[in-house]
Amino acid sequence: MQRRHFSALAAASLGLGLARTAAAQGAPVAGQDYQSVASPAPVAAPPGTVDVVEFFSYACPHCFEFEPTLEAWLKTKPAGVHFHRYPVRFLVNYINFQPMYFTLEQMDLVDAMQQKVFNAFHLEHQRLDKPDDIAAFMTKNGVDAKRFMSIFNSFATHAKVQQANQLMDTYGVNGVPTIVVGGTYQTSPTLAKGAEHTTAVVEYLVAKMRGGH
Repeated sequence: MQRRHFSALAAASLGLGLARTAAAQGAPVAGQDYQSVASPAPVAAPPGTVDVVEFFSYACPHCFEFEPTLEAWLKTKPAGVHFHRYPVRFLVNYINFQPMYFTLEQMDLVDAMQQKVFNAFHLEHQRLDKPDDIAAFMTKNGVDAKRFMSIFNSFATHAKVQQANQLMDTYGVNGVPTIVVGGTYQTSPTLAKGAEHTTAVVEYLVAKMRGGH
């Protein structure tokens, strides 16, 4: 889902025949399945790994739909992929959803709670826009609400939100879900025309960053 109304981009005509040939052979095509980010800026990743980050929002229906495919891919992703997420500074309730994610990350609860937060918003219609509601939701799911809210309101969590916002602006991310590979390329279910193909494009871009394409 885009932060502004979708604006159609005119496809470049030069090289279209080659692009179609590459597509027919199954190779992802630059400008169709992926594109360069606005300002390439590789982020620090462990030695020998390629950084892969998903920009997302708990309020985004497309992120909700993409999550099961992403979770399945994470269980089989290639070795050397350093994956993490950044919640974005747009869409409903981002002011709470950004620190909520980073708090779950700090408490090592993303795997246990990511889908539950999505379900709460999209299936159970919980807004989770008030501290008491957030605390009650965490308690209901077995999370220490007092500790959660302490981390949620901490300076360290605020700093992580600011870092996410800065990187989002640097990359020019204006829609979610968007996956950025190596701080250089981005793809999405919209660009790649489907969730399953998105993860295939990500693997292609990881190999490309390693000099394999």
